[in-house]
Amino acid sequence: MKKGWLVAAGLILCGSSFAQKKSKLSAQQWVDSVFSTLSEDEKIAQLMVVRMSSIRNGQPVFYDSLVNDVVKRYNVGGICLFQGGPIQQAQRVNALQKMAKTPILVTVDGEWGLGMRFDSVQSLPRQMMLGAMQDAQLMYDYGKIVADQCRRIGIQVNYAPVVDINNNPDNPVINDRSFGEDKFKVAQYGLQYMKGMQDHGVMACAKHFPGHGDVAVDSHYDLPVINKSRDELDSLELYPFRELFNAGVGSVMIAHLAIPSIDKTKNLATSLSKKNVNGLLRKELGYKGLSFTDALEMQGVAKFFPDGEASAQSLIAGNDMLCLPGDIPGGIEQVKKALKRKKLKWADLDQKVKKVLHAKYQYGLANWEPVDFHNLTADLNKDVPAMRRRVAEEAITLLRNSGNILPLTAGTSQRVAYIAMGGKKDSQFADRMRDDYNAHVYNFDYSLDSTQADALLTLMRNRYDIIITGFHNYNRVPARNFGISAAAVYLNSQVEKQYRQVTFYFGNPYATRNSCDNSVVLAAYEDDPVTQEAAADLLNGKFPAKGKLPVTTCDAFRYGSGIVEHRILPETWAANVGLDYNKLLKIDSICTDAIAQKAIPGCVVMVVRDGKIAYEKAFGNYAYTDSAAVHCETLYDLASVTKVMATTLSVMKLVDDGKLDISRTLGDYLPWTIGTDKSGLIIRDILLHQAGLKAFIPFYRETIDPQDGSPNGSVYAYKPDSVFNVRVADNMFMRKDWTDTLYKRILQSELGMRGKYIYSDNDFIFLGKIVEAISGKPIDVFARENFYEPLMLNHTGFTPRARFPKNFIAPTEQETTFRKQLIQGDVHDPGAAMFGGVAGHAGLFSNAYELAVLSQMLLNKGTINGKRLLSAAIINQFTAYSSDVSRRGLGFDKPEKDNAVRSEPYPSLSVSRETYGHTGFTGTCIWIDPTYNLTYIFLSNRVNNNGDMNRFLKMSVRPKVQEVIYGSIKVKK
Repeated sequence: MKKGWLVAAGLILCGSSFAQKKSKLSAQQWVDSVFSTLSEDEKIAQLMVVRMSSIRNGQPVFYDSLVNDVVKRYNVGGICLFQGGPIQQAQRVNALQKMAKTPILVTVDGEWGLGMRFDSVQSLPRQMMLGAMQDAQLMYDYGKIVADQCRRIGIQVNYAPVVDINNNPDNPVINDRSFGEDKFKVAQYGLQYMKGMQDHGVMACAKHFPGHGDVAVDSHYDLPVINKSRDELDSLELYPFRELFNAGVGSVMIAHLAIPSIDKTKNLATSLSKKNVNGLLRKELGYKGLSFTDALEMQGVAKFFPDGEASAQSLIAGNDMLCLPGDIPGGIEQVKKALKRKKLKWADLDQKVKKVLHAKYQYGLANWEPVDFHNLTADLNKDVPAMRRRVAEEAITLLRNSGNILPLTAGTSQRVAYIAMGGKKDSQFADRMRDDYNAHVYNFDYSLDSTQADALLTLMRNRYDIIITGFHNYNRVPARNFGISAAAVYLNSQVEKQYRQVTFYFGNPYATRNSCDNSVVLAAYEDDPVTQEAAADLLNGKFPAKGKLPVTTCDAFRYGSGIVEHRILPETWAANVGLDYNKLLKIDSICTDAIAQKAIPGCVVMVVRDGKIAYEKAFGNYAYTDSAAVHCETLYDLASVTKVMATTLSVMKLVDDGKLDISRTLGDYLPWTIGTDKSGLIIRDILLHQAGLKAFIPFYRETIDPQDGSPNGSVYAYKPDSVFNVRVADNMFMRKDWTDTLYKRILQSELGMRGKYIYSDNDFIFLGKIVEAISGKPIDVFARENFYEPLMLNHTGFTPRARFPKNFIAPTEQETTFRKQLIQGDVHDPGAAMFGGVAGHAGLFSNAYELAVLSQMLLNKGTINGKRLLSAAIINQFTAYSSDVSRRGLGFDKPEKDNAVRSEPYPSLSVSRETYGHTGFTGTCIWIDPTYNLTYIFLSNRVNNNGDMNRFLKMSVRPKVQEVIYGSIKVKK
């Protein structure tokens, strides 16, 4: 009796709205309990998704009364969010979920994030821009961001990705919503977008089945016809869908198309075709997930199946959910008629309802939580700017660079003008042209005619050496040449004939067909400030072009066009080298938190395994007072990483060549040490920091006034001349003979006990001089000729200001004690600065990628890219533990030997004993682990934080990132 009462009570509880939304039942129990409460009309309505809003006169219009009515009367299964603000949307989602008897499946058409629909939310880049990237891993990150947005505002399904192959340039409806014209890339990128969403709790939807890319009619207004054979469809359009189906995409959206090779019925869209849905989709391709129709209010269907007929026919065809059926009561009535006429079976319809309920359970609606309004808009936007910047850097495509005009270095003496085609007011790009090149800016609106174009050409005649043109504010769709005027095309062609010219297209890349004969052409894909900033950085060489054209725009610019730099180390999906990418993503939060906590203004992190780049990201800005974005190619002062990536490598080379014996003494190689207590120091001990040399000598102190810190006029001058020619910083040049004083001070310094470990810069100052004495070349020249040049490492070296503009280099510190200025491109270490920026202990600058190439050469035992630079024996010798009193190798730092029991393991707990590398005072490190064939690089300027420069160390940023990397290894070697 008691047991029966409990069962009955449970059924009553499960039948309540509260129980449906706060349940501990299993999936099947919950589905069965909810299903049992539904009336016949409610079952049908559970398969309907209604529109929440639209746009009228530029403003969102919400259909509150209509939606509330159908939710109350029919228990509608889903809603689709469109226009409106985040708070407006969240308020309505919360209210409807509380009102509804059964939890509502909340959906959105957010192909490029919620900014596609919601005001005050920034849009992510469109899919065609994404298709220009060469790194599919970025698509996973993109999908995660979209999923995070959706979950934050209570959305369970996003109608994305588009996996239509856009092989018709005049497609009015898909076009730049597609990843491009290559079926393999469309499938690969769609797959990663899907995984990024579904791995993070939001159902993806592959659309528009069976492929909407080859049409010239917009299905919003009429029914497009595709006259392709089944073989053609199988080999092209269907390929991405099959790939996503096999990978487990949660849902698919059925297009409104007429395809006679699938179904010859006149005016019957594929969305309403049983041969397409039940036949091709379900039986032939075996797809078991949810199927949504495309919007049934679109004229491609409504024109031929009005007043609820489309709803019934869609279910007859085999669809699960009906998007935007319009007439809910009429649709329910038509479905019931179809059931009576035996065109539909209740058993089939019940199965669809249960499938929908399973999806609701799977995506959290059995335990629904209301949307929290606090910081909602900020949360939706928080990851967008960084993703837009990453995509821009990866996607902008250099289609032609005749005459090698690019890069156009900032500060050039050439006279530069910028013409903004379609411009009505200055853009971010125009501002950068003024800032970088002192350019004159002209706006040429599309309303102007050829007479005004000629007038502008006359005005500019003989005034400029180079003219940059940019096409802005043009339409996304191809009609009427994207809205680009004939006069603008004419002006651009005349500039090409009369000047050296660079042309950017900030929008749909198909528009580049207007410049197929131009000398220098770049596709930038989007027209927002972030993309414009990235385009300006690429123009002046801060990073190289990486994108490739995802579509063919003319014979000159075909699919895959794009001038990119060759990289020795390729990029790969992390899983391909045994790393869990979702775990690697924890690095992002560590770095962004360090930036937010003002430990570092920005950084670059790289992870390389098995000779492939599995993770490479830049975060933040140059400084808290400098908005310039950090790029993966940004140059950093490596500080003491110089010791291993310049000096130790050079020493290894000399030992390898039999020119240096580390068992001999300083006096054997540096005669000027003879007669001092430094002469007998053994080079091996120097490499191990146990020769007894003083750790650090503050040379600069005796060259500045002890009262106010001003530089001594007898030692420094503001301008270089024959006497004062050692550059220390901007407008600060040291007397050249003072270099002898520096060496004298080292020779005079107190010598400690031999065999005791004292980490010393002076050790490596001597080693640098040994390299010079043996080779006859300074350490910077020797390292460059023997390592950097053979590996085409053009950005690695000393004194970068002699080779690169200052803005290529992260500013290290606003120094207050010695040089009293912002140090940017001059070595941070005061002693190395007084050696002219070239010393054995500090002075090397590089970026993450080029350091990784050097690291991989070491992991490969001296060989890379077909070149042998060192022998395996010498690498083994120098990277092994070599001291009884410290953790050191020869030149290289290594993990503490008792890491397993230390409270603060170094460099982190999980590194193998074979690991070697070094850290740098400025916030850098490189760690190389042969056990896992793994390199970890962290570059930052932690001393430029306008506060506590030790916060970075207190937060253990580098070790935490390193532990994340080891935690991501799937199979330990």
